[in-house]
Parts: sequence; C-alpha cells; structure tokens
Amino acid sequence: MPVWIAKAISQSPRIFKNFRFFVNFSSSCALKPICDREEGTRLDWDYEELKHTMQSYAASGDFSNALYTLNHMKTVLGKPTAYDYNALMYYYLKSQNILLERLKEVYIGMQRTGPAPNASTFNTLISGMVKLGNIKEAYFFVEEMYRSGYEPSARCLSKMLKKTLEFGFVVESISVFELMLGLEYYPTEPTMTSLIFMLCKSWMISEAYSLFCVLLDKGIYYGVHTYNTILWALFKSDQSYTALGLFSTMKKRGIVPNVCSYTALIYGFCKEGLLEDALCCLDKMKSDDCKPNVKTYTVIIKFHCDHRNIEEAFNLLDTMEMEGFVPDLQTYNVILRELCHQDRVADLSKLMLDIDQKGLSPDSYTYAALAGGMLKTGKVEIVNDLFLDKILRGCPQDVAVYNIYFNCLCLLGRSEEALLLLNDMREKGVLPNNITYNTILKGFRKEDNIDVALKLLDHFDWGASGPNVVSFNTILSAACKQGNTSMIRRIFYRMEYEGIKLDGFSFTSLIQYFCTVGKFPECPKILETMILEGPSPTIITFNVLLGALCKAGLLGSAYRICEYLRNTECPPDTSSYKILIHACIRSHNHYWLGQLFREMRSQRLKPDVLTYQYLIKGLCREGKISVALQLRDQMLENDLTPNIAIYNTILEAMLKRGMFWDTVSLLRIMTKDGCKFNDTTSEIIRREVSKGSLKRLPSIAKCFESLICNDGEREMSHRAVAS
Repeated sequence: MPVWIAKAISQSPRIFKNFRFFVNFSSSCALKPICDREEGTRLDWDYEELKHTMQSYAASGDFSNALYTLNHMKTVLGKPTAYDYNALMYYYLKSQNILLERLKEVYIGMQRTGPAPNASTFNTLISGMVKLGNIKEAYFFVEEMYRSGYEPSARCLSKMLKKTLEFGFVVESISVFELMLGLEYYPTEPTMTSLIFMLCKSWMISEAYSLFCVLLDKGIYYGVHTYNTILWALFKSDQSYTALGLFSTMKKRGIVPNVCSYTALIYGFCKEGLLEDALCCLDKMKSDDCKPNVKTYTVIIKFHCDHRNIEEAFNLLDTMEMEGFVPDLQTYNVILRELCHQDRVADLSKLMLDIDQKGLSPDSYTYAALAGGMLKTGKVEIVNDLFLDKILRGCPQDVAVYNIYFNCLCLLGRSEEALLLLNDMREKGVLPNNITYNTILKGFRKEDNIDVALKLLDHFDWGASGPNVVSFNTILSAACKQGNTSMIRRIFYRMEYEGIKLDGFSFTSLIQYFCTVGKFPECPKILETMILEGPSPTIITFNVLLGALCKAGLLGSAYRICEYLRNTECPPDTSSYKILIHACIRSHNHYWLGQLFREMRSQRLKPDVLTYQYLIKGLCREGKISVALQLRDQMLENDLTPNIAIYNTILEAMLKRGMFWDTVSLLRIMTKDGCKFNDTTSEIIRREVSKGSLKRLPSIAKCFESLICNDGEREMSHRAVAS
C-alpha cells in the first residue's frame, strides 16, 4: 500500500470507507492504457462516480473529502474542469457548515494552477457570499470577475445591492450601484428608493442627490415616491434651492407631484420663514386637484406655533375640521406645547378635552410636549405631578419622557431620586442615553455635589460611545464657578484619559475660573490660545469675561473690551450691552450709560425686556419716574411687552412719592393690557394701604382694593379651569 494512502486512512475514517473504490480506481488506471476506447468509457463512468461522490461530500459540508475526491479526477484526462470546481463551490455553499477561507483557497488554486475561473465560478461565489450576508467578500469577487474580463450579471449585482441595503452597508451600496451604472444596469424603483432613503438617513444627502442626477442624465426616471424621498431630505438639510429645482424638474419630466411632494414644498417654505409662499403653495395644491392631508396642515400649524401665532394655529385647526380632516395626535401635540409656553391654561384644558372626545389616547410625545412647555414657564411642581399621575403609572414611556422627568426631579433638588429611577427605567426596557446621564450629572452639579457627579461619571454605563464633552463640561463649569482647583485638575485628567478635547464651553468655564480666583491676567492668554489653536471664542465667552469684570468693579476694562469687539468678527450683542448697562446703573455712571445706548442704536441692536428692566429700576431708584414711563412707552413701540417686574418697580416708586392717582391709572393700564398682578403687586399696594396714608383718600383706597380683588378672582378662575 502506498504511503500516502496509508496516511490518508489514518487521518480520515471517511476516506477509509471509500478505500476499496479508490484502490479499484487506481488499479484500473494502472492496468489499461487511457487511449483504449473501451477503457475510456470505463473512465467516463468512473468520472461520473467521482463527481457524484464529490458533490455529496460538498453538500454535507465535508469539504476535505470533497476536495480530495476532486483532486482524484486528475487521473481522468482533461479533468477536473472549471465546472467541477464550480460544482464543488455550489454544493458546499448550500451546506450548513461553511468556512469561507476554504472557498477562497480553491479560487486562488484555480488561478495559479488551473483550470482558470470562468463566469460561472464568479457568479457562484458572488451569489453564495451575498446569500451568507458577507458583502465585503462578495464585492471582492465582483472586482476579481471584472478584472478577469467577465461582466457580472445584472441579476447578480441587483441581488447584491439589495443585500447591502438590507444590512445598511452604505459605502458598499454606493460601490455596487456605481458598478451597475458602469455596466448600464439600472436598479428597480423599490431598490433605488431604498438606496436614496438609506443615504439620506445617513446624512449623505449630497451623495444621494448626485446619484439621482446621474440617472436623470441617462434618461432613467422613477416614480414620484423616489423623488419625494430626496425632496424631503433636501428641504430638511436647508438645501431649499436645490429642492425647488428638483421639484421643477419632476413636473417638466411629466411626473405629477402628489400630496407628499407638495407637503415637502410647504415644509421647506415654512422652514425658511416664507409663510406667504407656503400658503400660495397650499392654494396651488388644491387647484391641481391634490387634496392636502393632515400632515400638510400640521406643518403650517407648527410654523404658527413656532412664531407664537397660536390664534392662527387654532384657525387652521378649524379649517381642517371644516374640510373633513380629523387632526391627529401629532397636530394636537404641536399646539399643546405652544399653549404651555404661553401659559394659556384655559385653552390647554379645552384642547385636552377635545383630544379625549375624539378618542385619541395621549402618547409619550403628548406628555413630553406638556411637560417640556410647562418646564419652560417654571411650573416644575405641576410637571412632577403630571408624570407621577399619568406617565409613571402605566402610560407608554420612552427615553425622551424619562429624560424630561429626570430634568424635573433635578430642578426640584431630587437628584438622588432620579438616580434610583434609573433601575426602574431599565427594568421597563428603556435604555438610558447620554442625555439621561448628563441630566443627572447636571442635577448633582446644581446641588453642589460635584464630587458625587464625578464618581457617577466613572460608574455610569455609557456604552461604546462613552461620556462626551458635555458630560465633562457639566462638572467642569461647576468646579470653575467654585474655584475648585483640585477638581478641575481631576476633570482634565479624566478628559485626557478619554481622549476628549476642550471645546468652547470648556475654555469659557476656565475664563470664569480665573475670574473667580481673581487671576484676570490669565484670561487674555486663554483667549489667545482659542484664537490661534481653536475653537474660536464666541460672544458668549467674551460676555462671561465682561460679566466677571463688571462684578469685580472693573467697568473700565469691560468697556474697553466692548470697544475692541466692535471692530472684530465677533461684535458685542444685546447681552454684552445689557451687562455693561447694568454695571453703569449700579455705579451711577450716566455718561457711559448714554454712550452705550447710542452704540446699541449704531449697531442696530434693540434692548430686550431685561435691559429695559435694569434701566427702569435705576431710574425709579433715582426718582426719575417720568423717564421710566417714557422707556415703558418705547418698549411698546419696539413690540416689547413690559413684564410685571417693570410695572411693580414703577408702582412702588410712585407710591413712595405719593403719586396715588398716577398709580391707579397705571394699574388700570396693566389690567387693560392683560398684565396679571402677582403677589408682589398685591403686597406693594397692601403695604401702602396699611400705612394709613390713604385714609384721607378713600376713593383711591377703594380703587386699589377693587382692582386687586378683581384680578384675584380672575386668577382663582384660571386655577379652577386648570384643575
């Protein structure tokens, strides 16, 4: 027995079972010449037997024996052929036990010693790789096929493209698409729509549009659904001009826009603040016999809500219902949020009742809209009750809702409770994200527990992304405000360990730190570093420095910085002037105060409500009430509504100087303008009444009591509606 046969028997029991067959085969080859016609027939029969055996081994996943059998075909003249190798690959790929390295080795062997791979070889390997989901290997064989002078079939590449889209392989999808394009193979409409959608979802919108334009240039047109995908993406990425061009191209090519196309156009106009154009588009849509849907109206309603035109939003809601459209929960959520922002309790209650009557169940977005809006108006306690009663007792929840609730707890100083709620969150299948952890860190920072916050930063399960720069800045800003040098060093060490670089907020916090510890000369060095190495300082950075200088009584230095900024690419904003104006009022520096107002006008900056509040407070302190009233009138001319704090300041100054009839007039103006009295207003008047100075003026005392009582009743009415 030859040595190689004995070795094979000892290594493989399966080969031993077929030993008799191979002995007979080799003996027959040795006994008779191949040129004999009869023997040639027998060899053909043996070849068929070998081929069948090889295929059986391959189909069962026994690659070693399959390859061994294939090699024995070499005893037959002209065998094995490329088709035998292809059959080995085909049947092995159908088995359940596949090692891709073995197939690659066979392919490399064919290239080196023959038979040379043919088109079927490549198609078999590519189809097998695609079926297994190994897109990278499939693309390798596509490139090999192309280099070998064969063209991959349209069917093969189409399958491969679909698989890359299924697995979300963006780069590979583009490569396969470009290869198909080079061979003048064009994807089907559903495949092309999926490709465009995946690219847009990955924010590769320019790439998606470029691929789309290439097809248009080749005269390949798809249906309106494919166009709409790229149209929406262009509008959402602020490429309105390009999107309008595409919309025009659609119509020129005879593709009729549908409701989704027009809604995208309206969305784009609204996003650009072009309401008139959006409404014209709505009219055009109707004239083209394309009825708007709920989403179309919701886009315009959101525009009105974003611009605080809540009455217009309600009018459009009525129009929807008159035209037979039933608003969905998303429409209501948009309006609910704005009602919360404007503190319109009565309208809020009415809308919630309307939602209930229409049989709509509030979802997590509804509660998020309610809670988010109320938090902005400072109603933290109400939000806390809302979450406890509605959300955390059975209503659907997601991570956004939990994050709002965590924010609410942290604002109430209950960060420990928020930390405990993390476990409950996970048990309900909701995974925390970076916003969750950063919110809790912010809570502990506000409670001056920055040591605890730093420990939590190390113990939180951040996942693969790890803590981000916001996480570190949350703790860093607190440490800088406190002037806590050792904590700042610890944070910098951790940031260096995580490979996170300082951003603009980090540098701004450092400037605040040096101001806190009185090392003002260090601040210009930091600013120089930012200018030379980045990130460039923003006006927020300079405003922090201005505020710190003014607080330290260094108004001159602050004013000089403001003068310097006017000639840079980062000119002072309203907040900059507000800081300096407030400092001038405190230091009674009337010259610079007038100078700052003139500079604001030259910079085309208008003072905000808070700036006017500072000015009016300073004027009232000095008894210049008539000037304060002039500023109040100036506010109204500038479309600014004086807040209750401004009115209270003027009221208190008037009463101190015995201007009782002027006080009554101002109270009536407040009532007429819808400015609600607060507890401070009532206290100011009650304090004056209690002095007894109004005993000689009973009519004025009666007016005071009437106005305060009437406003109190209105407030009670609002509270009753809310409950």
